[in-house]
Amino acid sequence: MSVPAPRPAEAPPLDAGLTLLVIESDPGGSLSMPEMAEMSGPAGKPVRIRTARNLTEAERLLTDDVHCILLDLALPAPDRACEPACVTVGCAGGGEPHPAEARDELDTLRQVLRLAPRHAVLALTAETDAERAAEAVRVGAQDYLFRDELDGRVLSRAIRYAVERKRADLAQRQLTESRLRAQENARLERGLLPTPLLAGSDLRFAARYRPGRSRALLGGDFYDTVRTPDGTVHAMIGDVSGHGPDEAALGVELRIAWRALTLAGLCGDELLSTLQQVLEHERADEETFATLCAVDISPDGRRAGLSLAGHPAPLLVRPGQAPSLLPQDSGGPALGLLRRARWPRRQIELGGRWSLMMYTDGLIEGRIGAGTQRLGQEGIVELVTRQVKEGLSGEELLDAAVTEVRALNGGELTDDLAVLLLDRG
Repeated sequence: MSVPAPRPAEAPPLDAGLTLLVIESDPGGSLSMPEMAEMSGPAGKPVRIRTARNLTEAERLLTDDVHCILLDLALPAPDRACEPACVTVGCAGGGEPHPAEARDELDTLRQVLRLAPRHAVLALTAETDAERAAEAVRVGAQDYLFRDELDGRVLSRAIRYAVERKRADLAQRQLTESRLRAQENARLERGLLPTPLLAGSDLRFAARYRPGRSRALLGGDFYDTVRTPDGTVHAMIGDVSGHGPDEAALGVELRIAWRALTLAGLCGDELLSTLQQVLEHERADEETFATLCAVDISPDGRRAGLSLAGHPAPLLVRPGQAPSLLPQDSGGPALGLLRRARWPRRQIELGGRWSLMMYTDGLIEGRIGAGTQRLGQEGIVELVTRQVKEGLSGEELLDAAVTEVRALNGGELTDDLAVLLLDRG
């Protein structure tokens, strides 16, 4: 789920030379001088010239290999019917075409700019009409030329200048759009990714999130952490099957539902049963399911209840002990698979100091090297064990684990990835 990226605005390459589309009403006019055929573009290659007598012909000739358009501002604009609410003096708004003098004298230029937004446009006019030429540049043309001063050398230079200026304008516009899109995605991220509610708790929280889809803000993974009034800290992480905006939206809905149900006092099997009802009502098709891991940590921080719905078990790290996975054999099926499923809640002793890493399968399903072997849960245990021995903890441990998993995979992971870490002590 993200703000979509616009289609990149690219001008045609210059390798094969320049192509000029001339739009003028008189094909035998000043632009047919012999000098025009001798114009040269980059590397001395000749400039190819196409001519059109009106916008209809121009649209047909405006192919992807055209670099620049030379528009004669004296070209009559095509008649266009007025709107019923037209405010032109003397117009009854009956849909009849306006006379030429009632139309904007640069209307043809505006139509060309709409027709060819990625092409450089040069305006051609008489030397006595300098004011209209300058206005043409303000409207959107890259430059203007006077008809009486036109020759092959001047036109060649003007075309190259106009093409490069247009390229620079397109690049600047694309950069601006990218910045605006990044700002919008940041606002979406603040609204869609959770803010943990842990006020009053001595637990430390950290999380990392990477969507698997290119340019996506959110994937189907989701997580949340809240502290209820009795001092219990509840943490959850889950994964909707599939990859796409529907799965990302469903993940957000399940996360919000989990927070509301948890703050309302639900826990364990009752909470997961209600979440399954939410999933069944909100999913796009009956094949969609979601895995989930939920823990509720006692107010003294020494014990936790664990509920698993087809999800990998968390990893527990304690001082003086090897990191280990919490028991997984007593969990239930993924949400959305079995209508009358049950999800037992298992009591876990945590101790005084500990770190609990909860993750989605994106962390363990990456490849190891160039083969087909996956990291797996045993692999992540070994990886974290080595990093703990190196003295890493907290956010440093979280970052190091994600970085090494990506490195073992040989690059960015294809699956969504969410990891959260709770620390005590």
